[in-house]
Amino acid sequence: MLTQISGIYNNGNIILDEQPSLSKPVKVVVTFLEEEAVIIKKKKPLVAGFAKGTITFMSPDFNEPLDDLKDYM
Repeated sequence: MLTQISGIYNNGNIILDEQPSLSKPVKVVVTFLEEEAVIIKKKKPLVAGFAKGTITFMSPDFNEPLDDLKDYM
């Protein structure tokens, strides 16, 4: 069984965020994750009508009923 518990390594000591519920000695694997700066990009606010004029062609029968749905009409 695998159990994952986070913690902090500082000056040779590992401080776990929670106590594991183990009754006997077990092998452990320690992985050090160095935190990197997270870059947050600000999104531009959406503007009403920003896509106006982008649809240049629409089929003449666009609003006609679909043959696949005849059974439901």
